[in-house]
Amino acid sequence: MSGLRDRLRDPSLLKSECYVDGKWIAASSGRTFSVDNPSTSAIIGTCPEFDEADTNAAIQAAQQAQPGLRSTPPRQRAHLLRRWNDLMLEHAEDLATIITCENGKPLADAATEVKYAASFFEWFAEEAARIYGDTMQASNPACRIVTMREPVGVCGLITPWNFPAAMITRKVGPALAAGCAVVIKAPSEAPLTALALAELAHRAGIPGGVVNVVTAAENTVAVGKVLTTNPIIKKVSFTGSTPVGKLLMQQSSSTLKKLSFELGGNATFIVFEDADLEAAIKGVVACKFRISGQTCVCANRVLVHRAVYDKFLSMLVDVVETFEVGDGLEPSTTHGPLIHGRAVQKCEEHVKDAVAQGARLLIGGERLSSLGANYFDMTVLADMKPGMRLCQEETFGPIAAVFPFDSEEEAIALANDTDVGLAGYFFSKDHSRCWRVAEALEVGMVGVNIGAISDPVAPFGGVKQSGFGREGSKYGIDEYLTTKMVMMAV
Repeated sequence: MSGLRDRLRDPSLLKSECYVDGKWIAASSGRTFSVDNPSTSAIIGTCPEFDEADTNAAIQAAQQAQPGLRSTPPRQRAHLLRRWNDLMLEHAEDLATIITCENGKPLADAATEVKYAASFFEWFAEEAARIYGDTMQASNPACRIVTMREPVGVCGLITPWNFPAAMITRKVGPALAAGCAVVIKAPSEAPLTALALAELAHRAGIPGGVVNVVTAAENTVAVGKVLTTNPIIKKVSFTGSTPVGKLLMQQSSSTLKKLSFELGGNATFIVFEDADLEAAIKGVVACKFRISGQTCVCANRVLVHRAVYDKFLSMLVDVVETFEVGDGLEPSTTHGPLIHGRAVQKCEEHVKDAVAQGARLLIGGERLSSLGANYFDMTVLADMKPGMRLCQEETFGPIAAVFPFDSEEEAIALANDTDVGLAGYFFSKDHSRCWRVAEALEVGMVGVNIGAISDPVAPFGGVKQSGFGREGSKYGIDEYLTTKMVMMAV
């Protein structure tokens, strides 16, 4: 841990205990787990191995804090979120360093994430005072009807490792704005960022018990089950894979919790024959290769019209050849490692399967063992076909798999041939086509002539087996509110 601590301007941000009821505590068992740097495989920290009893204690702390938070005026809640936002920006450099060391993404990407993460606190601080009810004309003229929006109650938030700051703030921001205390299950691969954010919450003056952060590795399943079955928890928000989401949904049914799930994707990136190819190349690089392809909205399948297919492939390979893969802390690095060896193995399997079925490997396709155990080369595959493993599975790695197509109808059919529907992208100069295709894609989010679609102002979420509910935007706070109707005789 000393190596990472020495890199921080404020070493007190690096924590090795969980944050519960405004205090830093160890697991009751005394057990811990190690946190590794995926770039070097070196241990950079340890965190408590919380169990069911520890998690229930955190839930109890949130329950005790809930009445006070609920009665706190919205503008006061907004002030707390703004202060937390300010502290994140003040400590942005240290937060980015922690993210890079436990996640592996290049430092520039980590710095961008910190600013993006903080923006959710700013956005929802502004939304806190805009929670409105309605008045309605009753059928009986002697009655009046109004609705009130109220906080749902204590929330369990389960977050992933690929954006260890932003996936927390995107959930905590609306929860606190609505008046809900939270228990956050930090990802075991990257928990140090969550604990640093908890330290800043403490400094921001957020009352004890309002924000609680628990960690676990071996006990992850047990902790998740507590969050989904404890009746005190009224809502669960989860970002992760579809299979895990299905399990959590099944467990949550025992107490009929409110749920919002952002699950797996299998996004397509379509390049039509009339597209601006230079813009499309910039878009696919931003969409596919950001943090080495480890985002839920990255392009898993790239569909290119046959009329521009060869030119597009040549341009894409030329750009990929310029990438520098390495340790995220090195200034020259453009792309870092994958999160662990299992991710590398999946990429390797997807490439081998595609090549065995006729795909052409244009660049990459191999482990970069000379750099470390978790590195996989930036890869471009051509002549992909339906039926290959990559078509049905989210790779979550740096493989641009390119498919030719001949018509708009064919492209849409290929894009929609999946059980999930998180995001989709396409490039075209035809305005009529833009509307047709945007409406035809079976996804929750569409990028038209753009490869990056995340914005705190925009609703984020999917359809089909990519989940339900929306994060960010004016809709994000609705996930943490209930509607109460009041009818009064006059």
